Amino acid sequence: QFQAITSDQANVYFTAMMVYGAINESEETIKNIAFKFVSEKDFLTALVRSVEGSTRGFVATKRQAEILGLRGEIVSEVKDNLDHVIETWGFHLIDLQLNDITFDQAITTSMAQVVASNNLKAAATNEGDALLIRKTKEAEAMGTAVRIEAEAERTASQLRGQGVALFREEVARGLAQAARQLDANSVDSSLILFSMWTETIRQMAENGRGNVLFLDGSPEGMQKQMRDLMAMQQLDVVNEP
Repeated sequence: QFQAITSDQANVYFTAMMVYGAINESEETIKNIAFKFVSEKDFLTALVRSVEGSTRGFVATKRQAEILGLRGEIVSEVKDNLDHVIETWGFHLIDLQLNDITFDQAITTSMAQVVASNNLKAAATNEGDALLIRKTKEAEAMGTAVRIEAEAERTASQLRGQGVALFREEVARGLAQAARQLDANSVDSSLILFSMWTETIRQMAENGRGNVLFLDGSPEGMQKQMRDLMAMQQLDVVNEP
C-alpha cells in the first residue's frame, strides 16, 4: 500500500500486487539476482520504491476526478517503466495489479454528493420532461375536444337553421293552400289569421307557466287585433311549387 498526490493536490491510496520472475537462466542473470542486492529485503524495498515512484510520477500529472478511470493506463505506465529497471537486476515483471484505489474521506463524501446531485438533476430533468409531455398531450386533447365540440355546434346550428327554414316554408305553403281553398268557397281569407290567433291563445293557455292570461276584449282592442291580422295578411306568402 502506498500514497500518491494528484495535480490538484488530492491524496490517492493504492494497493498493488506484483508478480515477477527471473528474466532468463543465463549466468549473468543469476549473478545479478544473487549479488545485486545485499538481501532479499533490500531487493523488495527497491522494487516497491520503484513501483511507488512510477505510480506517483504518473498520478502527479492527472487530476483527482480522472484517476478512477485511468486504472489501466496507470498499470501500463508503471510496467513499462519498471521493466527497464528490474531487467538490470535479473528480473522481469510478469503482472502488476492495482487492486484498490481510494481517496480521503472528505473527497469520497464530496464524490458521493456529486453523484447524488447529478442523479437528482437527472431525475428532475426527467420529471420535467414527463410533465411537459403530459401537459402537451393534455393541451392537444383539449384542443381536439374544443374543435370537435365547435364542429358539432356548427353542424347543430346549421341543422336547426335548416329545420326552421323548412318549418317556415311548410307554414307558408299551408297558408297559401288554405287561402286558395277559402277563396274557392267564397270565404274571407282573414278567417285564417283569426283562426291562427285563437289557436295561439289556446296554446299559450295550455302550455304557459303563468296563472293568468290577460286579453283585451274591448271593441277598440278587437278592432286593433283585426287590423293587425289584416296587415299580416298583406305579407308575401310562398306559393306552392
